[in-house]
Amino acid sequence: MTERDTQSLHDRPLRVLHLSDTHVYADGSLHYGVVDTTAALQRTLERAASVDGIDAVVLSGDLSDDMSAGSYAKLRELVEPWAQRRGAAVVYAMGNHDRVAEFESVLGAHAGATEVRGVRIVWLDSAVPRAGYGHVGPEQLRMLSDELAAASGPALVVVHHPPTPAYGPLLKALELQNASELLDVCAAGDATAVLSGHYHHSLVATQRGVPVIVAPGIANTSDACVPGGHERATMGSGFAIVDVPGIGTPTVTFFSVPSDRDGTEIFNLDPAEVAQIARAAGLPE
Repeated sequence: MTERDTQSLHDRPLRVLHLSDTHVYADGSLHYGVVDTTAALQRTLERAASVDGIDAVVLSGDLSDDMSAGSYAKLRELVEPWAQRRGAAVVYAMGNHDRVAEFESVLGAHAGATEVRGVRIVWLDSAVPRAGYGHVGPEQLRMLSDELAAASGPALVVVHHPPTPAYGPLLKALELQNASELLDVCAAGDATAVLSGHYHHSLVATQRGVPVIVAPGIANTSDACVPGGHERATMGSGFAIVDVPGIGTPTVTFFSVPSDRDGTEIFNLDPAEVAQIARAAGLPE
């Protein structure tokens, strides 16, 4: 046990580096033919290296883009040495671009719990095979309820699809389909916060009294101000630092990860294109 492990949360909050939507490829392919996601992750970790006192690194889904074991191995080779040098735990959660067999073969269980400095961290799998929307099944909800009940201090819930509404039209079609059920369990179990990704832009909301923290994407940034009916993404990466006190609400700070191509448009889908993708990846009619 290290000195850090014995530090009270009242003396120093648990500090979490919250990353999301890395979309790594095993072979170095470019995301949308434009973004080197491995380089974006490396740049993000270099930027985050200036932040002191990180106790845990939480990655909230869409870790791979090609769903290969090789992509998860590449991700782990970048993240885990960085975390180990800081004595930080690492938590990986599944997203809709991840596949469970390959994920588990490299990164471990697709759902579970751990404890870091007295804070229970529970990660869930909201991925639905061959779909873009999310759902958390009853077995995971029971596990979450049990873990929250067993927590003696703060508890963080990590799930890729945020249990709060999206802004853009495409992401609205790809939301968490049983957000109310998840929030019922979180509220009943006094969850401290939910950490999510999926939306590719920073967002903090409160649902049923529970803070929902959405980290910026590493692969790209969604334009939340896009004209009606469109879905637009630009180059740009970011991360969140979440400080969890022993009692009270976490403090969230968002950081950008500058590059000389920030703001370059990656795609701008018109309403017809949005509708087509929503039909293919959204909830069946």
